[in-house]
Amino acid sequence: MAIVAHKSKLGEIFWPLLAWVIALIFFFPIFWMVFTSFKTDADAVKPENLFVFKPTLDNYLNMTDNYDYWRFATNSVITSVFATSFALFVGVPAAYAMAFNPSRHTKDILVWMLSTKMLPAAAVLYPMTFLTKNFLQIYDTHFLVILVLCLINLPIVVWMLFTYFKEIPKEIIEAGKMDGVSTWGEIKDILIPLAWGGVASTALLCFIFCWNEAYWTVRLTTTEAATLSTLIEGNRAPEGLFFGRLSAVSTAAVAPIVILGWFCQKQLVQGLTFGAVK
Repeated sequence: MAIVAHKSKLGEIFWPLLAWVIALIFFFPIFWMVFTSFKTDADAVKPENLFVFKPTLDNYLNMTDNYDYWRFATNSVITSVFATSFALFVGVPAAYAMAFNPSRHTKDILVWMLSTKMLPAAAVLYPMTFLTKNFLQIYDTHFLVILVLCLINLPIVVWMLFTYFKEIPKEIIEAGKMDGVSTWGEIKDILIPLAWGGVASTALLCFIFCWNEAYWTVRLTTTEAATLSTLIEGNRAPEGLFFGRLSAVSTAAVAPIVILGWFCQKQLVQGLTFGAVK
């Protein structure tokens, strides 16, 4: 019994410590980016100023004048919000149909949707660029970026929503049908309220993917619809994100999504706790 108690006490110290070490390792690049953003360009590349330097806010103060940050940030917000909204607009009914009215092809469709994520993006870059530039005339527009972000994230949205909806007893939906509720009423008044946590989690994840998307936003935009990813890519240095001014831009691009994720996670936890108590 003494040996068991000793192992248990050791585990109480070891596992939390290991979790903190892993978390700090993953967080270190973000910390270093924020840390470097308070350096001048000269201090950022000098080894002797690696940790000891004179902090400055000039990188943040000059960011709007030199980089037109707010225009890129506005484009990121527009494309991410609308792409997430359209993905949910299509994904919720699709997942509802697959969860509560499955056919013999439902599993095949789900696997096919997931398989599209395995297609290398570079394989369709040239034909998409050629078509959007020369025929559709929608290159470097918000519509194109929103459409592409919506399509590439739609399989994940449908899969996540399908998983959440499958946990809801089918009898509840059938009871709604017996009461004369329409299909839209089932989704709006029964399904979404019961699975709101899953819908919110899916929306947040989709928004993060859209905000962080760099490959398509960089290659399908130039100026008009360019997002923060394009701004960072267009101003990166050969040394990477070590220059203070570029680190400030990167920090400003990461900060909104970190704050949004923290706020949404807090609201979700509070909502789930309140629902459990209630």
